[in-house]
Amino acid sequence: MGEVDAYLSTIDGADREALERVIAIARDVVPEAQDGISYAMPALLYRDKGLLATVRTKKFLSLYPYSGAVVASVLDALSDFQTTTGSIHYSAHHQLPDAVVRRIVEARRAEIDATSGQASDRGEPR
Repeated sequence: MGEVDAYLSTIDGADREALERVIAIARDVVPEAQDGISYAMPALLYRDKGLLATVRTKKFLSLYPYSGAVVASVLDALSDFQTTTGSIHYSAHHQLPDAVVRRIVEARRAEIDATSGQASDRGEPR
């Protein structure tokens, strides 16, 4: 069991389902992502960099794409959600739309690809 699955196993109910949903979407978009730890949070890693983490806090669920630029790139779709420079807050009863989660993951993957100096295996030019 990886770090993300181990973390999710500690949470019950609707919060767990909401967190699992975000992770499932991210794994669908970037199937090569691996479980790991980034900034002390269980996270999906891509090319050994934080792709996405989503955790429960006392007041809400938070999604961390490890990039303020990624959060800024989807602000147009987040008017109903509270955000910070590096996180997006949601809840089991007010979940992020699938398309927004996909945009976040795709943007972060592209950012990691660009900073790693390597093209991905998806046939993109170097």
